[in-house]
Amino acid sequence: MADPMDTQDELTGGGSSKLGKYQALVVGQKGLWSLVKYELVSVFSTWVPGALGLLLRSKLYPFLLGESGRGVVFGCNVVLRHPGKTRLKDNIVFDDNCVIDAKGDSNRGIDIGDNVFVGRNTIIYCQNGDIEIGSNANIGSNCQIFSARNIKIGNDVLIAAYTYLVGGGHNFDDPDVPIIKQGRTALGINIEDNVWLGAGVKVLDGVSVGEGSIVAAGAVVTEDIPPFTIAGGIPARVIKHRK
Repeated sequence: MADPMDTQDELTGGGSSKLGKYQALVVGQKGLWSLVKYELVSVFSTWVPGALGLLLRSKLYPFLLGESGRGVVFGCNVVLRHPGKTRLKDNIVFDDNCVIDAKGDSNRGIDIGDNVFVGRNTIIYCQNGDIEIGSNANIGSNCQIFSARNIKIGNDVLIAAYTYLVGGGHNFDDPDVPIIKQGRTALGINIEDNVWLGAGVKVLDGVSVGEGSIVAAGAVVTEDIPPFTIAGGIPARVIKHRK
């Protein structure tokens, strides 16, 4: 797997103009027309409040996206980055202040199924990884879903507020080298169908949460959770079986 793009290095390193860095980090496509289109849509619709803003974004945002179905609603200040690698099905709602960032130089990006709700202030973002969200998922406010490889969220999944899916980590084997300079690791996360993640849950990289399981509020999931179980604690452990 290629190393994730490092936003800090991209912004501060040499070799490109400031405009070129902006286009690489935000727009995700080369060419003057791609930049102009992104800027026009952002200036004339992203910040506009009320019903007028909803109407403008419903008409203009699809011009930036890789795919946009029917009945997609974008709240005020919803930010799209690398939008050409984001594909949306029908009847999706993004509440105010969400960030949908498919950043990467070799990834597929973000795919979201039908009838999905994403709560306000939630960030769904890639660092050269992919994210797939199934149909009928409900993602609460102030969540973060980060992928440096692959995150798959199944159908009918409930993710409560302030939940983090951390799809990547850092190497730390050499104590004489700053951790930030040792490179990254990424194994992926799999949340199967009909899962409920309670408020404030943290799911760490390399974990699978089995079908029909429930993770109690505040738990930290460091190992796989079997299907149809209830887990809780730090680290999360199975408390009981649902069947």
